[in-house]
Amino acid sequence: MKIHRLIGILSLLLQKERVTVSYLAEKFEVSSRTIRRDIEALGRAGIPVVTLQGKNGGISIMEGYRVDRTLLTSQDMQAILAGLKSLDSVSGSNRYQQLMEKLSGGNPEVIVAGENVRIDLASWYRSTLAPKIELIQKALEEKECLSFLYYSSRGEGKREVEPGLLVFQWASWYLWGYCRKRKEFRLFKLNRMLSLQGTGETFVPRRVPEPRFSGSQPALGRFPVKVLLEPQMKWRLIEEFGVDSFQEQPDGRLLFTFSFEDKENLKSWLLSFGDQAELLEPLRMREEMTDLVSRMLKKYSLTLPQRKEIE
Repeated sequence: MKIHRLIGILSLLLQKERVTVSYLAEKFEVSSRTIRRDIEALGRAGIPVVTLQGKNGGISIMEGYRVDRTLLTSQDMQAILAGLKSLDSVSGSNRYQQLMEKLSGGNPEVIVAGENVRIDLASWYRSTLAPKIELIQKALEEKECLSFLYYSSRGEGKREVEPGLLVFQWASWYLWGYCRKRKEFRLFKLNRMLSLQGTGETFVPRRVPEPRFSGSQPALGRFPVKVLLEPQMKWRLIEEFGVDSFQEQPDGRLLFTFSFEDKENLKSWLLSFGDQAELLEPLRMREEMTDLVSRMLKKYSLTLPQRKEIE
């Protein structure tokens, strides 16, 4: 990607007195013509790049414009490098590791220090997730519209979106973009997107607002509930909602209060506990859960011969 190459070139120029076009072309595995265009881009961005012709010529940064190379081993730089390396766990390549090596400019301290932190962003959907992320990144760079089939609790439908951001939040990847159907910015979970492709149509970038995630806690929804859970489920409540999400009762059970965004998520969450959770309120929702469990019991009460007969 061009932005990675520009960062790498700038880092090398800040660390070395002078480099040649052929050196940079070999380092970044591109043509000399591409490197010359990159140097022009750095100049347009306000970086004072100087090019000297002749036997001892080359490319350098104007004298006085220097960054102390010890900054590359600072905590800030290590955080940046750790974040870059973590993206390899999703992309299925080592492109970010290669970028780290280019950023280090041959300084082994940078790479070694970066080994103190490991971040793995991969998931069970890695084989399908990586191509989507790569396609979205390309569309973001080229300002190309995307189309895909999107599946949600409200049904499925085709969407056409102007991509704005690729977001990793709450262990999932999302596309934050302008939905032409809804005429507003929306979040789309990558795992729910099928038939993702570029439309070939470019768009004029809009001002991209911040994605609508509510802080560091799960978003409060429209369905307030009270649930009584067995003591052995404490670890799940702490992991998913924090230690302040429940009150321990005299008998050791846990009274959990929260508001869910929709009823389907609430039902799925309750069923994941089996007989270790009991919905207390609201009463209407408790009736719906009773009906749901009754219908499940009816299905599972069929004997195997009866099931084969139906099939």
